[in-house]
Amino acid sequence: MARGAEVDLRQKIVYIYNSKSGKSHKVDINDWLVETLIRVRKQPESPYVFCNKDEKPYGDIRKSFDNAKRRAGIKDFRFHDLRHTFASHLVMAGVDLKTVQELLGHQTYQMTLRYSHLSPDHRRRAVNIFCRRMDTIWTPKEKREKSTEKFTSENFDQISILDDEGPIAQSAEHRTHNP
Repeated sequence: MARGAEVDLRQKIVYIYNSKSGKSHKVDINDWLVETLIRVRKQPESPYVFCNKDEKPYGDIRKSFDNAKRRAGIKDFRFHDLRHTFASHLVMAGVDLKTVQELLGHQTYQMTLRYSHLSPDHRRRAVNIFCRRMDTIWTPKEKREKSTEKFTSENFDQISILDDEGPIAQSAEHRTHNP
């Protein structure tokens, strides 16, 4: 981790020097991380936030990460995958892609898109938001208030699609039992 001088808890920023791209930048940190860093046992003479009793920085964190994965029963997951998880959760929470790009330090929008994966459940919720929006536009209020039947996987085969004139389409079960 960065040396203590590179972490500004008051401003809630970590300054990164010598990044992978060769550029310096700053990373905003949240309140939870600030509180966590405050609670870290420190070696008073060491310039490092995380260091051993000899005041030397820890080396590669992969061993600790691999031990934590093993104890949690997680397989096929790399440390770098946390960046994808971070980006995906931000996007699914409604954070715009430009902000995600800045938080990840990406130079291009295309790279941010590669990191931002949406879960199937998130995509389903998105199309349902669209359906609710369209329902308020296209369906008369009286009809919406009377309609209480919900589509579920259990009753899907028993539902007919109706318009004001009657059935448009029926499920296979309706066609066989109700010709």
